[in-house]
Amino acid sequence: MLLLRSPAVRVGLSVAVATGLYGLSFGALSVAAGLDVAQTMALSLLLFSGGSQFAFIGVIAGGGSGISAMSAAALLGIRNGVYGMQVNVLLRPSRWWKLIVAHLTIDESVATATGQSDPDEQRRGFWAAGLGVFALWNLFTLGGALAGNAIGDPARWGLDGAAVAAFLGLLWPRVQAKEPAGIAVACAVVTLITVPFVPSGIPILIAALVAAVLGLSGVGPSGEGLEPDVEPYSPGAGGGAP
Repeated sequence: MLLLRSPAVRVGLSVAVATGLYGLSFGALSVAAGLDVAQTMALSLLLFSGGSQFAFIGVIAGGGSGISAMSAAALLGIRNGVYGMQVNVLLRPSRWWKLIVAHLTIDESVATATGQSDPDEQRRGFWAAGLGVFALWNLFTLGGALAGNAIGDPARWGLDGAAVAAFLGLLWPRVQAKEPAGIAVACAVVTLITVPFVPSGIPILIAALVAAVLGLSGVGPSGEGLEPDVEPYSPGAGGGAP
């Protein structure tokens, strides 16, 4: 009960609930894309990166090749490596704990941790969000995979927006500059333009290339637009999931 008095723990658990419910959507869509329950659970348990998981099954469902699906998933997963460097500084885990910390390093756990100023609250926020999302994401993924078509269109239940809304709630107060929003809009436009003309999975790769080019050209320098007492934090696509 004492932990529930922690602001970081409360934020982490609330984000975990919103993101975990989105697992219903992933489980149902994964089975609809042709994966069985075991394969679906393997993605959630082992990959555990919502954006990468949705990218993978999205390419498969669209008729894309396995290489395109893996490339899209891997590209979105690169951001977790960047997060890892920041989390290593925040938590300083011992040698064996690094494996667990690395697996729980996702958008939600990093956003919750970096949103706190007190070191103890940073640690509590990371573990509350990381463990909470992992448990609920996998639980609801299983439920969605078993229910399959009985759920119907996940968007009808608002599950497609719950995790996104929770993540934006964490991010929005910290972003003040126009450049990051401009890059996101540019990538979205490029994606919409290329979808009708290239194979599934390729638009997201093109959008990532556009973002990289804009970043290297000096648009939106690191840290600009963020609160001065918070280290720069760059979220990835999807949420989430994981």
